[in-house]
Amino acid sequence: MRDKFLSWGIVLVTAIWIVALLIRAHYWIPILLSAIYALGVYNAYQSKHAILRNFPVLGYFRYFFESISPEMQQYFIERETDGKPFPRNQRSAVYRRAKNLSDTVAFGTQLEVNHRKYEGIKHSIYAKSPSEELPRVWVGGEQCTQPYHASLFNISAMSFGALSDRAQMSLNRGAKKGNFYHNTGEGGVSPHHLEGGDLCWQIGTGYFGCRDEEGKFNPELFTKYATLPTVKMIEVKLSQGAKPGHGGVLPGVKNTPEIAKIRHVTPGMTVISPPSHSAFSNAAGLLRFVQHLRELSGGKPVGFKLCIGDTREFEDICVQMNVLKIYPDFITIDGAEGGTGAAPPEFSDGVGMPLEPALIFVNRTLNSYNVRDKLRVIASGKVLTSLDILRAVAMGADMCNNARGFMFSLGCIQALRCNTNNCPTGVATQDKMLIKGLDVTDKSERVYHFHKNTLHTCNELIAAAGRKSYEEVDATMFMRGDEFDHLADLYFPDILGNVKQKARS
Repeated sequence: MRDKFLSWGIVLVTAIWIVALLIRAHYWIPILLSAIYALGVYNAYQSKHAILRNFPVLGYFRYFFESISPEMQQYFIERETDGKPFPRNQRSAVYRRAKNLSDTVAFGTQLEVNHRKYEGIKHSIYAKSPSEELPRVWVGGEQCTQPYHASLFNISAMSFGALSDRAQMSLNRGAKKGNFYHNTGEGGVSPHHLEGGDLCWQIGTGYFGCRDEEGKFNPELFTKYATLPTVKMIEVKLSQGAKPGHGGVLPGVKNTPEIAKIRHVTPGMTVISPPSHSAFSNAAGLLRFVQHLRELSGGKPVGFKLCIGDTREFEDICVQMNVLKIYPDFITIDGAEGGTGAAPPEFSDGVGMPLEPALIFVNRTLNSYNVRDKLRVIASGKVLTSLDILRAVAMGADMCNNARGFMFSLGCIQALRCNTNNCPTGVATQDKMLIKGLDVTDKSERVYHFHKNTLHTCNELIAAAGRKSYEEVDATMFMRGDEFDHLADLYFPDILGNVKQKARS
């Protein structure tokens, strides 16, 4: 395609010059067009910017509006703290960290600091020097014979199908260099996941990659992939935060023959995973399935992922752990604010429990049944920044997963077209014309740097709070708006009382 672009471009530019000479036109016209063409050729062959590679010359308009003056942004374009689901300032921080550039900001916070809404870390006047060693966590209980030493921060579930082949290769190579794991998503283990990085293989309700012709679980196929050296953990997906109780969705336009072969489905059809598993139907069945997978995998860590809904169901799982003496090696808690490539808006907006109350509930419940020390809790659901990671740890998480932050590190611009197959950066599409703009060598480096720099900032925040390690991170490390009212009640009771009395009257 690029060769055709170059050949026809040369013909076109030559024709313009001939016409200009024949009609004695101003020479600046063919010179300008030749310069624009030369710039387009350069854009098509460079590897740093997927937008420019996919849309030569035209792509500069996006960068122009992104870098336009703050005054113009304020009145005509998205402000730094605007943008959903992630504001511009958070996306910019990811881009800078992924490029290994300075992530400092000037002139102070752009957030509206209202004391009733404020949340932050209690720093210490006796701050420590930050550790250079990035934190790691052992995963694997007494029933696990191949425990895994995981990073505190890892790539959350995104399947091949939702993301392109080059996106998956970039993520896996970045994970290999940074020594953290890459969750496959429920689409199965594809050849693009096998670039040497550690994997957490997710088994969804469709059993993609380990299903028989009827869509049921196939132990032989599971063993084939679960025993691969790069597969370090197995995760049974019960529900996803962005669409709990719905099942995954792969739009037909993204279901290519290659993806269909990996998933053992029909190409071109929209694939909707069942809302629940066919291998079990209750808490005892779930735990026996976990134990079965652990045995088939040769003793690797096996856990499950869910978004908390009916709390009684999670309590029942805890009861059955003690009854059956079967304990998962980890539980991934996904918040209702988690991401997805395709879901009905009612599910994304109004089903499931947000991450923070879910973590608090899960930890209290696990402790009340005396099983908390037998497993790890992984937080997933909009855990993007270093503050998000530490907040999740303070609420009881041992580790964190993130998907959309790593998508940003690949060049995602939050175009919100994941479900259309028209992702302009080549990240969430199967369109070969768009995928070609994503350079695996460059993007894998950005994945690596985003992970490393995010955890380094975590270490700096812990040190600023006067803490020595992640074991000392808890809820007392944070302050919130309601605490200021408490302080006012404590030190200025008469003043605050008068204010409240006036407000009531």
